[in-house]
Amino acid sequence: MADDTTKAPTGTQTGAQNQDPASLPSLNIIGQYVRDLSFENPEAPASIMGAATSPAFNVGINVAVKKQTEEVYAVELTLTAKAEREDKVLFNVELIYGGLFKILNFPENQMAPALMIECPRLIFPFARQVLANVTQAGGFPPLLMEPVDFTGIYRQNLARMAEAAKQTDTDGANSDASPADKGDDKKSSGSKSKSSRARKTKSGKTVN
Repeated sequence: MADDTTKAPTGTQTGAQNQDPASLPSLNIIGQYVRDLSFENPEAPASIMGAATSPAFNVGINVAVKKQTEEVYAVELTLTAKAEREDKVLFNVELIYGGLFKILNFPENQMAPALMIECPRLIFPFARQVLANVTQAGGFPPLLMEPVDFTGIYRQNLARMAEAAKQTDTDGANSDASPADKGDDKKSSGSKSKSSRARKTKSGKTVN
């Protein structure tokens, strides 16, 4: 039988062998749940009748993390989908799907990627299936979301936060330099609040 254990390089193998397994990093799913699910089909039954034009879809996704204990985190995906045809809403669905994760012995600099990339990646297929089932139960073909690049979303969020922090530092320096600039500082703050709203990527996904 092949040995899947990754061996440590020469010189460090003894230390790796003596390491307590309980001190190794681990990430486990404790459970999964639906916190909120809503589906609207306002034009039924006309909405499920055949039409010459295909509907337009607007799909969004958001990731939220809530710390429960020192070791347990709730990671929730908010999936939204809206289908329209000729300015009429065919269906509108929103799902908040979560997973409880027990995370042990992760270095501090790896916690954010684990929570914002790995955990969402693990529960997304289940949330995607719930969304497909509910749209099918509403009389439509099952809506199957495309795979999500959570790494890309995470990097975009980091870049956005860095830009916001840079803008805050710039505004603070301008405010200290001249009291007359306070009016412009308020305007800039309003602009930052607006820019922190969800943005749509080219793929139609929403990035928060």
